[in-house]
Amino acid sequence: MPIKESELVLNEDGSIYHLHLFPHQIADTIITVGDPDRVDKVTQYFDEIEVKVSKREFHTQTGTYQGKRLTVISTGIGTDNIDIVFNELDALANIDLQTREVNTNLKKLNFIRIGTSGAIQKDIPINTILATQTAIGFDSLLHFYKSETIQETKIASEVAQQLVQASFKSRPYVINGSKKLLKYFSSFEEIKTGMTATNVGFYAPQGRVLRADLQDENFIQKLSDFKYKKQKITNLEMETSGIYGMSKLLGHRAISLNAILANRITGEFSKNPGVIVERLIKFTLDKIKDL
Repeated sequence: MPIKESELVLNEDGSIYHLHLFPHQIADTIITVGDPDRVDKVTQYFDEIEVKVSKREFHTQTGTYQGKRLTVISTGIGTDNIDIVFNELDALANIDLQTREVNTNLKKLNFIRIGTSGAIQKDIPINTILATQTAIGFDSLLHFYKSETIQETKIASEVAQQLVQASFKSRPYVINGSKKLLKYFSSFEEIKTGMTATNVGFYAPQGRVLRADLQDENFIQKLSDFKYKKQKITNLEMETSGIYGMSKLLGHRAISLNAILANRITGEFSKNPGVIVERLIKFTLDKIKDL
């Protein structure tokens, strides 16, 4: 049955609504970045660029790096944007936009996030590159989908029990990244692995205080103290749980690679954040060509 026009929204030219892309304009391996300006910083190393499309905060470029076709897209900040980007990229891969029907043969995409994050453990130094094994979502996105079968409910229950959040806050969910991608990227000595918390904002949701007081002054310490078997929460950011949740829900693979710019426990922030981000970009491109 065709998907209704109100549900699968297209532009007048037939492209997908928010991203303004056509199916042939994306590769099977997609690098996501939050910052639209970071797209150029990745594609500057491409051999050639065949597609450049920008709409709102969603900037997309597709081209080749050492013979491998790649797409780089900016998501903007937050899991609300991840919901848009991943649904529309999946639609480009797996829905016929003309007939509005799901394709018989579904395509599995690889998503690699190049992002920044803050550590919440003393022993994770700034300027580290960390690959997320498991993501904890405090953002509620996955609860709007029928997603119980892909969630790690035992870990989520432990998070809820140990953190003792106010009842009016969203129940945390837990989701694992792609085993295949994690195994590949964690095989390189530059990479640490960890458990990443994702929250809905940069200030109070991440325990930062400027002028507005926090509802829970101990949130960061609770995250830092959390333990599940031998696992601890290593870092905190704003997109990974959504990326892992949407990719697994739609049958894709995803890995989140984090440049650690800050350590929230020691109070340090990288003196040269651009250097570690650049190192992460070069590392990712160098390794992704053989994926």
